[in-house]
Order: sequence, then structure tokens, then C-alpha cells
Amino acid sequence: MATGNALAASTESAPTTTASTAALDVRGLTAGYGSLAVIHDVSFSVGRGEIVGLLGRNGAGKTTTLMAIAGFLGGYGGEVLVDGRALTGPAHRRSRGPVGIVLEGRSVFPSLTVRQNLGLAQADVDEALGLFPELTPKLPLRAGLLSGGEQQMLALARTVGRHPSVLLIDELSFGLAPAVSERILERLRAVAEATAVAVLLVEQHLHFAASVVDRALIMNEGVVRAELPGPELASREQEVERIYLGGPDAVVAPT
Repeated sequence: MATGNALAASTESAPTTTASTAALDVRGLTAGYGSLAVIHDVSFSVGRGEIVGLLGRNGAGKTTTLMAIAGFLGGYGGEVLVDGRALTGPAHRRSRGPVGIVLEGRSVFPSLTVRQNLGLAQADVDEALGLFPELTPKLPLRAGLLSGGEQQMLALARTVGRHPSVLLIDELSFGLAPAVSERILERLRAVAEATAVAVLLVEQHLHFAASVVDRALIMNEGVVRAELPGPELASREQEVERIYLGGPDAVVAPT
């Protein structure tokens, strides 16, 4: 059986992103709820056009990391930079600037039409429909009448249509059929390559992440324990699961 040390060795050859090429640079971030710190000294970067997966079981600290970057949580330490500039202020200010956020649970306005949802975000409608042509006949419909997959497509298209530098996505595959998830992830890859947006994808399901991420950061107990290339996720599933569960040989720091 492979060990955590074997996984550590794989990180030495993993592609890295330097501060000069990073669209998103997270440095020593510690954050949580009230007086309780949930994530500790988290550091990583995401390059332009790169998709980085933040993986781990429930309670590992993935969503807390994303929420802290997005500005929903106050940080206790560290800093977040976008395009080399410190990212500050509350979530609504960050989301109007260089950061796009797609939250878990179909973050659309159900009483508004698809066209109105896109317009409210000042998204490019033609670009959104080019990303997801399935939405074209749905433009006059209220978003609440769409299927779960269509709502997730709308949420992603609406956010990408604002042309952010950084795209934060929480559990894109949540509650979706595998075929729908794969379709959306394929379009996410196309978006990253075409627009050079830096994508941080929080995901619990390893096989979905393996199909799209360039690099994977594995979290447990609020700490990034390992980093490895996305294409290695499927073949090293047992080692990754050991980190998910926090076994004694699973504490592997990223390079």
C-alpha cells in the first residue's frame, strides 16, 4: 500500500505557480467563526487560466477557506492578493470587483427570469448563452422553474459573464446527476482556457475534481496537507483518501 510519503514525493514535481504569475495568492490565512479558528496558516496560489481543486471530506475547512477569501468571514491572520493587490472589504465589495463567486445550492434569484438574472449581474448575455446554449430557450422563464443543473449553469454563466480575475466555486457538482456535472465541468475548463480566469474549485467528490483540475490541494482539520497534479488524483485515490481521513502517515505538507 502506498504511503503518505509517496504522495509527498509527487508534490516535488507538481506544477507550481509563482507570486508573479498568480492571479490569486493566499498567504498564511487563518479564519473561522466567532473566536473559533477553523483553518490555520493556509497558503497557496492559483495562476491565470489554472483550475485548482480544494478537496477534503466534510468539515475539512474547504468552504471556510473559500468564504474567508470571498470576504464572508473575518480573517484572524494572513492575507489574500488578487493580481498582486491585497483583497479587502466585505463580500459584496469583493464580488463587484475582481472576484466571482458561485456558492453551493444554486445561487440564483428564483423569482426573476433567466435574462433578468444575467442582467442583474451585468453579465454579457451573448457570452453566457455561448457558454451554455441550453439556457437560450429559457431566457423568459423564472429561474426557479429551471432544473437544478440549469440553475447551476445560470449561476456559473452569470458570474463568468462579469469577467472576474478569480472565480471561487463551492461544490459545483452538489445534487447534480453525473452527466450534468461533467457537462458543466467541461465548460468550466473551456472558460478557464479562453478567459485566463483563475479558478478555485471546492469539491468533495474526488472523481469529479480529477476530470478538470490542474492541481489539487488536500485539506484535513483546517490545514492543507498535500498537493499533487490533478491527473494523478484518480490513480492515487487510496493515498488521497488517507489524507481525507487523517491517518497517522497522512500529514504531508505541500511544497
